[in-house]
Amino acid sequence: MRRSGMSTLVLKSGRVFDPSRNLDKAADVLIDRRKGTIAEIGKGLKGDEELDCKGLLVCPGFMDVHVHFREPGFTSKETIATGAAAAVHGGFCSVVVMPNTDPPLDNTASIAYQYLQAQNAGKARVYPMGCITRGRQGQEMADLGLLSRAGAIAFTDDGNCVSSTFILRSAFEYLRSLGKVLCEHCEDHDLSQGGIMHEGKVSAALGINGYPSAAEEIIVARDIRLCKLAGARLHVQHVSAKGSVGLVREAKRKDVRVTAEVTPQHLLLTDEACRGFDPVFRMNPPLRETSDVEACLEGLADGTIDCIVSDHAPHTEEEKSLEFSEAPNGMIGLESSVGVVLTRLVATGRLSLARMVEAFTRSPAKCFNLPGGSLEVGGPA
Repeated sequence: MRRSGMSTLVLKSGRVFDPSRNLDKAADVLIDRRKGTIAEIGKGLKGDEELDCKGLLVCPGFMDVHVHFREPGFTSKETIATGAAAAVHGGFCSVVVMPNTDPPLDNTASIAYQYLQAQNAGKARVYPMGCITRGRQGQEMADLGLLSRAGAIAFTDDGNCVSSTFILRSAFEYLRSLGKVLCEHCEDHDLSQGGIMHEGKVSAALGINGYPSAAEEIIVARDIRLCKLAGARLHVQHVSAKGSVGLVREAKRKDVRVTAEVTPQHLLLTDEACRGFDPVFRMNPPLRETSDVEACLEGLADGTIDCIVSDHAPHTEEEKSLEFSEAPNGMIGLESSVGVVLTRLVATGRLSLARMVEAFTRSPAKCFNLPGGSLEVGGPA
């Protein structure tokens, strides 16, 4: 808690690390608490309060641009207040919430409610995405202009894929004029129908209906083509398939304005985790094969995939205690993502520290035009 009268804070003698500015040195960081900004970076700085950061890493504030806070409608699972607290506990200063609430975030009042509740919580910065279509039903485009003016930072029907190419093209064209990003949950529902895990040798051995990587890859290919046609911007959400990584890489080579994200679970776990029928490992997109995991990690390392996200999707203990076939999709991740990536990928030499920090800071800020992402004087602390 901020002490009364303490208007400045100095982070002393930390390793100040910001790949976006080629900054890696021992230094102090002076924070203006009244403005919530960085006042100075240097040595021998003084402030009302000092925090010894020797041996610690001082980075730009981490961002998670794909979380589910369940409010309104599903507050037994999570609220904006509890989600924002979990974000801060996990090392995140900013989060972007998905619109699959009840009611969905397809109206200006719902967007305003997200900001109000986040302000009342007083923890992490919370930015809402708006729905592409009304009710996330894919039948009629939402009023994207009004939602944008109300504060929606991007648009998605996450959890659902926009199946209509006509509606999707129209949305791309409208969002281009607004300067906003269209984010897509890439899943061909005709191919994924009835599948509850990845379709492969493990699903066959377990006798469980799966759905193939092609269900994701087909939509990624379609969306890239429509994005190029409209001259718009596409963000591919929670990439899980090798083919999807290749499609994004090729699109970037051709200067299509596409970005992508991946979760720690899709960087580390395979469908082998489902052999024990533990519902914790039921998610969408599903855990896939080793070749997919390796492709996702390679894509993250070389910049094909821009951001690391948690896809934090809490459910009640009762729901996640159901049998694998009955349990809802999703796992929590806000409090574990940073630690998992550090210990399982960076510490083992599979991902550089610079790339990890960039994927949690500068890249998401750039993808969604959010404040922060770098350690700059005058920028957010």
